Amino acid sequence: MAHSAPRPTWHPESLAGRLPFLRRRAVLTRAVRAFFEARFYLEVETPYAVPAPGEEVHLRAFATRRTHHDGTSENLWLHTSPEFAMKRLLVAGAGPIFQFARVWRNHEGSALHAPEFTMLEWYHPSPGSGARHGMAMDALIAETNDLLRSTLPAVVRCRGITTDLSRFERLTVAEAFFQHAGVDLLAIGEDAAALAAAAGARLRKGETWEDLFFRLLLERIEPALGHHHPTFLTHWPAAQAGLARRDPADPRVAERFELFVCGIELANAFVELTDPVEQRARFLADRARRNVLYGPDWPLDEDFLAALKHGMPPAAGIALGFDRLAMIASGADRIGQVLWLPPADLT
Repeated sequence: MAHSAPRPTWHPESLAGRLPFLRRRAVLTRAVRAFFEARFYLEVETPYAVPAPGEEVHLRAFATRRTHHDGTSENLWLHTSPEFAMKRLLVAGAGPIFQFARVWRNHEGSALHAPEFTMLEWYHPSPGSGARHGMAMDALIAETNDLLRSTLPAVVRCRGITTDLSRFERLTVAEAFFQHAGVDLLAIGEDAAALAAAAGARLRKGETWEDLFFRLLLERIEPALGHHHPTFLTHWPAAQAGLARRDPADPRVAERFELFVCGIELANAFVELTDPVEQRARFLADRARRNVLYGPDWPLDEDFLAALKHGMPPAAGIALGFDRLAMIASGADRIGQVLWLPPADLT
């Protein structure tokens, strides 16, 4: 028996199936804007096509090309995050700022991933080096929790998991690995064989410490996070936080956290690295690894490094997947349900 082709996403019946989720998304958008405006954040817009879209090792970006009025042209890339642009604005004195940004990441597509999606990012100048240790991260965690409680119901349910927002748990990466993988991550260091032995895992051919770290994270750690209450997973190994400041109390880790709600990774945050020398060194290391894996791509973002050198104030910032927040708010099972015109393979 022949199966009929799926309806296109513009078909009235197709939209009707998504419309309850999309109406909830619209309400959520207004609530988020009101939250930040009440806290005197300024909404900004930054360019989408940029000379360098980021420096993450496994970043896969969409390429484009600009032709200037004089006939010359240059390669540009659709940004994967507005982070570098928004930090430039912090240097200029624009903070505190927030943005609903359309971003693009190639080679992505699943129930929780779309190649084009909306990132909610916000940045706030934070206490300087003389402030109490951990104050900037504490403040950002508190503000993120306030955002959830201000814009979502007290109890949310998404993808079969119910989460109570009345309180949250906070767990370091080292604590999470000890609880769920039985290993002392920081004591082992970046030794892949030792980590595999401690975790009772078989080291695969060619698997690096980073590869194994993320395999254990995905298989053993993340499935246990953000169920009964939101989980803030903090203090990542410094090698896994290329844009975050090292923790002054323990330089093996950086001041980064991820947020999990309803078992979904929802946000990624940093107490920002503002040292241009260290940032350049990290960029060069990440670029070298990425180019070995995927070949040459975009030039180093010298303009961003020049902005850091000019002087970026101490700051904390966070990138939150707004489509995933809309899924949690509406109870959607797939990201395509909260997109107005999703790609056909995400419906």
